[in-house]
Amino acid sequence: MRHLLVFFTFFLLLSSSHGQEDFLAKQYFKDGDYKKAVVFFEKLVQKNPRRTDYAEGLVACYQQLERYQDAEKFLLQKLEESYAFPTFYIELGYNYTLQRQPEKATAFYDQALQKIDENPNFGYSIGYRFQKYALLDQAIKAYTRAMALKPDLNYDFQLARIYGEQGDVEKMFRSYLNIIAQGKTSRSNILRNIDEFISEDPSNQNNVILRKVLLKNAQQNPDVLWNELLSWLFVQQKQYERAFGQEKAIYKRTNESSLQRIEDLGHIALEDKANESATSIFEFVVESSNDPITRLNANLNLIDIELEASDKKGLEAIEKKYLKLVAEYGNESQTQQLQIAYANFLTFKKNTPAPAIGMLKESLELPLGRMVEAYLKMALGDILVYDRKFNQALIYFTQIQKRLKNDVLGQDARYKVAQTSFYKGDFDWALTQLKVLRGSTSQLIANDAMQLSLLISDNSLEDSTQTALKKYARADLLAYQNKTEKAISALEDILQNHKGEKIEDEALLRQGQLLEGQKRYQDAEFNYQKIVEFYSDGILADDAHYALGELYRNILAEPEKAKYHYEKIIYNYQDSYYFPKARKHFRRLRGDAIN
Repeated sequence: MRHLLVFFTFFLLLSSSHGQEDFLAKQYFKDGDYKKAVVFFEKLVQKNPRRTDYAEGLVACYQQLERYQDAEKFLLQKLEESYAFPTFYIELGYNYTLQRQPEKATAFYDQALQKIDENPNFGYSIGYRFQKYALLDQAIKAYTRAMALKPDLNYDFQLARIYGEQGDVEKMFRSYLNIIAQGKTSRSNILRNIDEFISEDPSNQNNVILRKVLLKNAQQNPDVLWNELLSWLFVQQKQYERAFGQEKAIYKRTNESSLQRIEDLGHIALEDKANESATSIFEFVVESSNDPITRLNANLNLIDIELEASDKKGLEAIEKKYLKLVAEYGNESQTQQLQIAYANFLTFKKNTPAPAIGMLKESLELPLGRMVEAYLKMALGDILVYDRKFNQALIYFTQIQKRLKNDVLGQDARYKVAQTSFYKGDFDWALTQLKVLRGSTSQLIANDAMQLSLLISDNSLEDSTQTALKKYARADLLAYQNKTEKAISALEDILQNHKGEKIEDEALLRQGQLLEGQKRYQDAEFNYQKIVEFYSDGILADDAHYALGELYRNILAEPEKAKYHYEKIIYNYQDSYYFPKARKHFRRLRGDAIN
């Protein structure tokens, strides 16, 4: 027993000593103290002759100290050993490269490649080591030779990266598309890599190359995959009609099994305000679908598009379409999206909340699933807020919040409790709800909660009577009720009579957003400019910069000005909610096609 204890004690001391040497070798190397690192690596190599990482660490130290002869001697010895790893040929070749002896270097690189003929499984480690030293042509030879010898090996991902580094975009695309065709890797991950090399411009050289490669693949091997990828490319280029053409081809070739892809395309076009394309897509869905719910949803989308372009005179025609759908579908548990859409139309477009409230309360009497009931109560609460029936709205929002605590819809309901309390003038209760929401899983809700919370707290401390804050709450409610002119006037009252107070930047931003909605772009620009000029350290500076960026990019066609404001967010407001979007738009405007 005593001998056993002595053995274990010795073993633990030995392990501790080895661990310390390992740590010190790597730490000194990391710190650039190669003279100290080399001492420990020499000890580690002597004790662990089969550890390639220690051997490579020692060679790297020799090279950093320009002890090339020592590195050469050591590597030649390693290559004589029966268990020598083939990457040592590359290390020796690179050692000659550092000494500007390219012929000797090439000879050893070739020997490394020959080892793949003996065992194709060496392809990855050899190719990777060539990549490490930026020997990209040799890396390509390593990967392609291994794949040729053993077809079940796949290094297309590595090859794609190398071709990208070399600027051979066509070969890169081909390699990425091979990976997708094999279906062994997540398509979305590969498409993210491809997306870094293309832009929204269809005439961009890389876009043209990708389109040609996809079309050639489709000709050589007819498969819906190539239609799907062409559709994806057209969506990136915002060519929704062309994407629709591909989706129709897919729909027909898959024996018209599902319209889901076409519906998704319609929603993408609708979100991007490509209303003509969205109309064509949803009209096709209405004509082609045998499913009544699918047709209903498409019809509701078509009405939404029509509402965007209609004036008050056109509302009667739109209401007739709603009534026709109500007559066709009735008031059923599975068609409540129709009741909600029609109720919102009656309230927010026709300013007649009473029949909308009655209709939704009638719907709540039906046997409903938990989520459908929650959506109905949320819509009803919104309409009650519009009708200034705040207490009734709070009851519905609170019910949703309690029943769906961990769901985003529940968090949204809590935010509506806070917002309704804000409209009502109960600022303390609103703050209580908002403090919880600042940690919401939804970044949008968390961001909105933080801004409303700061609006209330900042303007309560400065003004104990909360006069300006009450005016702002009234203006915000008017905006919610689509009484835009009155809301703009109410905000102007704040700007004229509460100059220099903290609420001024809030009023400028909200008024700017309303002015922009009325297409008074110059007035909106003026408001946003005042915020970035006079409140650059305020919490709304990033909002104003982003609003200006979007205004210049999408409306005023001044890309250089847009770039300036996106860049401000990138460098000065890295914690901003808008940071990812600003960076993406900035890179696109700058003409970046490669990450």
